[in-house]
Amino acid sequence: MCHGGTLDPFACGLLIVALGQATRVVDLVHDVPKEYEAVVAWGTETDNGDPLGRVVATGDAAELAAERLDAVLAERLGWHEQVPPATSAKRVGGERAYARAHRGEVFELPPVRVLLHEARWLGHDLAAGRSRLFLRCGRGYYVRSLVRDLGRALGCRAHVAELHRGAIGPWHDPGEGARVAVAGDALFPWLPARDLDAREARQVAQGQPVPAAEVRPPAWTVPPGFPPPQDPVRGLAAGRLVALLRRTEAGRLAPFANLRGGL
Repeated sequence: MCHGGTLDPFACGLLIVALGQATRVVDLVHDVPKEYEAVVAWGTETDNGDPLGRVVATGDAAELAAERLDAVLAERLGWHEQVPPATSAKRVGGERAYARAHRGEVFELPPVRVLLHEARWLGHDLAAGRSRLFLRCGRGYYVRSLVRDLGRALGCRAHVAELHRGAIGPWHDPGEGARVAVAGDALFPWLPARDLDAREARQVAQGQPVPAAEVRPPAWTVPPGFPPPQDPVRGLAAGRLVALLRRTEAGRLAPFANLRGGL
């Protein structure tokens, strides 16, 4: 069992859990966008960017205005270099950064090129020093780093007070305590699919290629402007995902990930 992307201890929302053979292909979920809603607390920056951290800087948020917030957020759209928080899941010397940070070690993480595909303010209560933010981003993006950088750019400092992950690709948060099982054709619907008959399924299980005819297009596509995901072809047999297939120069589909028993 493994997950398809961590949630910070203070955060809530959608978490994808892969079981059995699904652990071999769970990295495919990193190719589609994630959506978040965050409550931004203006006036204080914490060492980890969230309400569980230690305050390391403060600033005056009294002069914040919606127009200025719109402008500084727009500057962060697209591809940018972003420094992850010290309490992140990035590895430093083979160890998770948050483990070293929790021991009190001081270190710097290198910037990473990340994508903020869409971001907009959902509302402000500037008298209370709060704003609510929606964003859609690509792999490796840290909302805590975005808010930290917004606070620094505005000169008032900021941290994330609340964070909710609402969606990963086509899948949305089913609500607190709810679980939804996803299998068969509903898995990775952003990838094309090839339906296999019983004979072809046996061929694929033995590592043999099959003709590329009758490949169905994806049932779900990423939003316009988001980088298209890699495009292995899903091999489906009897309603189950049994393999991932790769197109060959000979115009066939060769298996590169056989999922024993299917998903």
